[in-house]
Amino acid sequence: MRVGVRKDLCMGAGMCALTAPEVFTQSEDDGIVEILDPHPSQDRHALVRRAVTLCPAGAITVTEDAEE
Repeated sequence: MRVGVRKDLCMGAGMCALTAPEVFTQSEDDGIVEILDPHPSQDRHALVRRAVTLCPAGAITVTEDAEE
């Protein structure tokens, strides 16, 4: 899994950072999402997918690896 974000879409709601804090955080300056782990381990995939679902702006992207 590869995680990406569209910062231009992010509205700073913080659902990603609350849902998967090992993968996402928010900038202290403007609250915009920042990725801590663009290739999260398998045990975090479900939380990342949940964060994608909860993002009100649709700013998170996930690309699945071919072997998954």
